[in-house]
Amino acid sequence: MFVSPAYAQTGGGGGGFDLVALLPLVLIFVVFYFLIIRPQQKKMKDHKALVEGLRRGDRVVTSGGIIGTVAKVTGEREITLEIAEGVRVRAVRGMIAEVMARTEPANEKPERAAPAKPESEDSFYKRLGVAKGATAAEIEAAFAANPDGAGIAEAYETLKDPTKRKLYDRLGHDEYVAALQD
Repeated sequence: MFVSPAYAQTGGGGGGFDLVALLPLVLIFVVFYFLIIRPQQKKMKDHKALVEGLRRGDRVVTSGGIIGTVAKVTGEREITLEIAEGVRVRAVRGMIAEVMARTEPANEKPERAAPAKPESEDSFYKRLGVAKGATAAEIEAAFAANPDGAGIAEAYETLKDPTKRKLYDRLGHDEYVAALQD
């Protein structure tokens, strides 16, 4: 009688759900989320904002390493870059890797007196017959008085819109018309 009786264990491996075995997988996913997935999402969001915020005059670097200046924002997917004087190429917006220098938006510029551009012989103000500091009502009245004059509609469309008018005043007539033709 040196042998003791052996009893079978109950419970253990009988096909039940084991929460403790799932815990390491959950921990691995949490670590991956905070170390890989979340930073990548933030980087993609920042890049999307960078690409959507491109404006004419921004100095950029493409993902291929080409440095250029945004000459024209063609559409939602394309821009035109000037990579050398007189050399322009079309590029996909998503390929912009970095913005080296931004142009200041018109509404965020510090208020400082810009050098006065000499008024062109053919200015929109002269076409409408109003002064440069004319109010919106004066511009409207001048257009209503002579809607069929030569170039009046173009002058009215530019000067009635405050954003276009600021750009027109900043660039001057000749540069503004040239920029529209690009």
